[in-house]
Amino acid sequence: MTYCIAVSINEGLVLTSDSRTNAGIDNVSTHGKMHAFATLPDRKLVMLSAGNLATTQAVLEQLHRDIAENSRVNLNSVGYISDAVNYIGQVSLEKQKQFASAFGQSAFNASATFIVAGQIGSESPAAHMVYPEGNNIMTSEHTPFLQIGESKYGKPVLDRIIKMTTPLEEAARCCLVSMDSTIRSNASVGPPVELLIYRKNSFSFQQYYCFEGDDQYMLEIKRAWQAKLQQAFAELPRIENHAIQKQLKLI
Repeated sequence: MTYCIAVSINEGLVLTSDSRTNAGIDNVSTHGKMHAFATLPDRKLVMLSAGNLATTQAVLEQLHRDIAENSRVNLNSVGYISDAVNYIGQVSLEKQKQFASAFGQSAFNASATFIVAGQIGSESPAAHMVYPEGNNIMTSEHTPFLQIGESKYGKPVLDRIIKMTTPLEEAARCCLVSMDSTIRSNASVGPPVELLIYRKNSFSFQQYYCFEGDDQYMLEIKRAWQAKLQQAFAELPRIENHAIQKQLKLI
């Protein structure tokens, strides 16, 4: 399992991913889920991945090969983020069909889900989720973030904090809290945690971080969030002081 987040707000993008690949309780390995592409100076593109690792690696290999061979459609030739997303969706669909055909009717599941984010030219930065079927959705003003993988544990804090006007640094901290909440509740999600902050029109990936499990900053985030949650819970209004008791009907 994995967990990846893409936040697309007014100031730019925040991308976060874990690195755990779990094939069973006795077979846990580490693979990065954040893939940044070397492209032309007028564009920056990143792909986050979840699902079948073989499919992910096959898609990545094809994307890099198409760039190297200057294929008619590649990440350097597309004019818009939406074109890049449609192209990646098609490549993913082809690789899944190829694996499904090779394995026949076995229980093998070749599906993979991606988030494609970045900026091309004067177009605003954007983030799209690519489904295994090849189609995609993008963030919106009302939902300025996307999640793939084990999303349920980290969603509540994103719902409460992330808005289009949220500053990038604040959004980054929110994503780390979301990731920490997921790691705490699901053993199939784990460090290293990658974080990329992309400022609109910068065409730079300089604000990149990779946090190991014992990273001091991540430990400070974990402790501070836990302490504030416990404090907030302790200060909630008491039931007996504010709620009106009713008579329970017996049957």
